[in-house]
Amino acid sequence: MQEYTGYFIALEGIDGCGKSTLAKLLAKELKDKGFDVLLTRQPGGSEKLGPHIRSFLQEQPEALCPEAEYLLFAADRAQHMRTIILPALQNGSIVITDRCADSSLAYQGYGLGIDKSMIRSVNTWAMNGIDPDLVFYLDLDLETAQARIARERAKLTVFEQRGKEFWERVMHGYEEIFASREEVCTLDGGDSINGVFAQAKQCFKKVLAQQSGCAAHDICKQLSEKL
Repeated sequence: MQEYTGYFIALEGIDGCGKSTLAKLLAKELKDKGFDVLLTRQPGGSEKLGPHIRSFLQEQPEALCPEAEYLLFAADRAQHMRTIILPALQNGSIVITDRCADSSLAYQGYGLGIDKSMIRSVNTWAMNGIDPDLVFYLDLDLETAQARIARERAKLTVFEQRGKEFWERVMHGYEEIFASREEVCTLDGGDSINGVFAQAKQCFKKVLAQQSGCAAHDICKQLSEKL
């Protein structure tokens, strides 16, 4: 595992839960407090390869088997980690990513039934053995999430078109994945934007207070003082 002096934040949850909005609010808050912040996403975060993989996965002009779908996410994740996330972390930046490795475990593992142990192994390899220091999980009921998507999207992605049973498996997966992880902040995604943001800041402080031995002690201290 590579050493770094930055701080790594991931946002997770089903489509329509509000991850992207929260990611932007967090990035602005931290930038306003003087931190160097990189806001990125998976898939699609790497400069050249990522946007092509993201477009293909969302549209899937050729039907993909579950294994192929996951491996495209893994390829994107490896390129994203090596060329975008890790250099920023080593430079002391705060990296905020809209989705990370847990998404594949929930979506392709629980949702599509791929071997979860295989996904965990490949994720670890693709991520260079690095896990986020903090994960915000936005918990939201399926009906509300889909209603938001219907209002905001002119065209649905392949994932957003999948049936209720798929989404129920994904949501159950997230619950199991995050059941006992101390670095995870579970937020009520049904709250207002300001309410979710307030929840996130409060939980962020709580996690930081428990991370005296985190990989980037100095930046943990700075975050605790400025949040």
